[in-house]
Amino acid sequence: MKNPIRAFLLTTILWSVATSAEVVNAEHMGFTTVNEVTINAAREEVWHAAIHEIGAWWNSDHTVSGDASRLRISAKPQGCFCEDFGDNAGVVHLTVTMINPTVVLRLTGGLGPLGLMGVSGNMTWEFEDSEGGTKVKFTYAVGGYRAGGLDAISVSVDYVLGEALARMKAYIETGDAENAVVG
Repeated sequence: MKNPIRAFLLTTILWSVATSAEVVNAEHMGFTTVNEVTINAAREEVWHAAIHEIGAWWNSDHTVSGDASRLRISAKPQGCFCEDFGDNAGVVHLTVTMINPTVVLRLTGGLGPLGLMGVSGNMTWEFEDSEGGTKVKFTYAVGGYRAGGLDAISVSVDYVLGEALARMKAYIETGDAENAVVG
């Protein structure tokens, strides 16, 4: 677009229509963030892409290796949301603590840099049939200790999860996560 203000406004409108994101509570010792999106696809297709194709839609900037294709989720109790570095090296980002295929996936731990802090969290991915496709909701409740307080990083964590959902939506609907509209 030639008009940058118009492009900004359009992006903002599309983001608000495409994704609902909110830090619902942020305090010194913890926070909860909720992100929702409706994806124009059947629930089984959305579930499959979310779990088995995470490397295609997750942003490589939010990985340790810089390469999202190294991510995998083993969708079973005590399964791993892991990043493989090769040669038996890698990192456990989160552990699967509950699964009901095509309905809910619960992951426990500190995602990304939260894993380096004295925190833990429960991230729940919910999938539900909805008008226009499948509603996907990520809820992440984090608690523990961080110098300066966890409330100070809640907005950044919320952004990363909102971006992940926007990229998942773009990937499933267009085949290209890079076309995601992120607010």
